[in-house]
Amino acid sequence: MKIAFYGSSLISAYWNGAATYYRGLLKALAAKGYTITFYEPDIYDRRKNRDMEPPEWCKVVVYQGTVEALKRVAAEAAGADIVIKASGVGFEDDLLLNRVMTAASSSALKVFWDVDAPATLAELRANPALPLRRALSRIDVVLTYGGGNPVVKAYRELGAAECIPVYNGLDPETHYPVGRDGRFEAVLGFLGNRLPDRETRVEQFFLEPAERLKGQTFLFGGSGWQDKPMAPNINYIGHVPTRDHNAFNVTPTAVLNISRASMAENGFSPATRVFEAAGAGACIITDHWEGIDLFFEPEKEILVVRDGKDVVDVLASLTRERAKEIGRSALARVLDKHTYEQRAAEADAIFRSRLHRTEAAE
Repeated sequence: MKIAFYGSSLISAYWNGAATYYRGLLKALAAKGYTITFYEPDIYDRRKNRDMEPPEWCKVVVYQGTVEALKRVAAEAAGADIVIKASGVGFEDDLLLNRVMTAASSSALKVFWDVDAPATLAELRANPALPLRRALSRIDVVLTYGGGNPVVKAYRELGAAECIPVYNGLDPETHYPVGRDGRFEAVLGFLGNRLPDRETRVEQFFLEPAERLKGQTFLFGGSGWQDKPMAPNINYIGHVPTRDHNAFNVTPTAVLNISRASMAENGFSPATRVFEAAGAGACIITDHWEGIDLFFEPEKEILVVRDGKDVVDVLASLTRERAKEIGRSALARVLDKHTYEQRAAEADAIFRSRLHRTEAAE
């Protein structure tokens, strides 16, 4: 079966938090026999900062950030059995959604894949006139990479025929334990791009604890923070390419996950980096959100904090030995329950059952 997937970027993780999610899932789907073409616009300098070549398991079409180029690639949806438009492509998303769904054949399965469901739902509630709201009636299924029952319920209330979470996961061939790297030595590392609904939480959970623990080194990776005031014991290193993620995750005593505000409030939204860090055998400290225990066991496989004071307290008692033990437990959990091979099996079942349903209706 042929999939036409329209997303932000497969070949670059630069300003693109969904990249490893796309890579893990689509690689695993290709292994199940799908023929996949990924369409991405050449915007935000992603092509200049790409961290992988187009893979053998997926054809990548990079198009210019112009309306005419968008129309050309959208028309190619006509030849696919499954047409997928992801959220947050970054260039004319509303026009792209309309064009690909219009071009899709009547027998194709039409999918909207939301990689930031809490934020998308907030926009839909605030502005009922958004094109996506109207398009839900002709989309067969909404898939999300998190959100749980609250997101499913919200999408159904807004008119979606179906909404099913397909959570983030681990690609063991990409994220795995490696040796420590002196470039990333620290008591705590955090990796995340600067985004409006994350910034206050980064101040609370990372910058303030660093200010209080002046004798410890903190490691800060991610794009956009270069003009952010921060304590001198914070080593800010900017964008961290995917090839360095394993060493970044395993070298500090612990790594910190900070959810975006909308995802923390909604819950059931583990970030891709949680599974990637666990795959490297890292000791993860995460801010609290509802549903953590569905993915990891607190205190055994992950450490949970509710504010900056908790971060300081955890670091004060966390030894390297205990951190390694937690990391080993987290690694065992993701390999057993949270690989992209397992996520792809879920997506495959969703696609096949609904394609059969579409064929039966004709």
